[in-house]
Amino acid sequence: MTTAVLPRREVLAYGVLGLPLAFAALPIYVHVPKLYADSLGMPLALVGGVLLGARILDAVADPLIGQFSDRARGRRALIAWGLIPLGLGVLALLRPPDSAGALWLIMALTVAYAGYSVANINYQAWGARLAPTSLDRTRVVASREGFGLLGVVLAATLPGLLATDSAEGLAALALVFVPVLMLAAWLTLGRVGRDSAHGASHAPAFAMLAAVFGRPAFRRLLVVFAVGGIAAAVPATTVLFFVDDVIGQGDRAGLFLAAYFVAGAASLPLWVAVARRVGKVRAWLLGMLVSIAAFAWAAGLSAGDGTTFLVICLASGLALGADLTLPPAILADQLAESTSGDGACFGWWNFVTKANLALAAGLALPLLALLGYVPGGQDEAALRALAVVYAGVPVVLKLIAALLLWRWRNHMGELR
Repeated sequence: MTTAVLPRREVLAYGVLGLPLAFAALPIYVHVPKLYADSLGMPLALVGGVLLGARILDAVADPLIGQFSDRARGRRALIAWGLIPLGLGVLALLRPPDSAGALWLIMALTVAYAGYSVANINYQAWGARLAPTSLDRTRVVASREGFGLLGVVLAATLPGLLATDSAEGLAALALVFVPVLMLAAWLTLGRVGRDSAHGASHAPAFAMLAAVFGRPAFRRLLVVFAVGGIAAAVPATTVLFFVDDVIGQGDRAGLFLAAYFVAGAASLPLWVAVARRVGKVRAWLLGMLVSIAAFAWAAGLSAGDGTTFLVICLASGLALGADLTLPPAILADQLAESTSGDGACFGWWNFVTKANLALAAGLALPLLALLGYVPGGQDEAALRALAVVYAGVPVVLKLIAALLLWRWRNHMGELR
């Protein structure tokens, strides 16, 4: 394994912008379904359908945004422009008027998603070229994801500290988000010394998108990432319902989420060290096995098992660190061997990430409604269905991802 050469201060400065990007993502993907279903009274199936449609459109646009970004001279300006609609969209989503319905939700999601996509795709592509060695690429991704997890912890805990009512807490959170976004943008865009124009392409959009998708190592990595990502997206969409109605401790939801993400952040140096010793692919496989064990345990929980669920949150958070750090670092290794298509690759990468979340919300929530689950209900069969969807489905999908990763372990393009 090569030694690190990128200065630590530059690694940290780059990672700071990951905080507000993840800060925005948690309420959008976790709290918005419950906010619009509970506080605004929208039917659960309608919320799931709106989220599915908006996220599919957003996901489809990502590869095109990535290819468009490859035509730019640098990434910095595109990141800055993307942050503007992101801030406006988060304000609209978390501070809706009392009369807000499906149309408001669709429009707010579209604005937030568009800004997030432009900023995040270029941020990731910038980081991939910023790191000159394989170890540095792992450090850069770990920095970005570490700050991202800090942002998630803040987004998970602040609503309960800012107000006792969850809707009021999210409204206050939106007002905190805007200055945090501005400060982080100034630190990252102003303190990281070089831009990334390397890999610029003027090839026709669909030709480049097809070309990068046709790379065997990238395609295999993307498939494993997709299957594992769906496994993570299902519990992310249903966790608040699980904590409320199966565990029966909705007042501790912030604690559970914080434990999960703090454990993920604390594990990042561990996964960097494990990857350096055994390789990124094998380290990622180890993380999958930890996740499988944690969710298999969660499937058997019932009312009052809050302490056990807290331990499970810590274990699954440990696995989260591997999922966040190692797949993008493997992708960065692949890009080090190429001369173009960075944005197109991360466009596909974000497409898969968002498609996973769309499928989780658009399929899991209507499935729960079909099985008779109603938020706040106490029907035993419906609660068991919720537990199976929350924990059982991720176990099956993670097993599939682990088997695929093991089968393709020598064909991922990992650099040592």
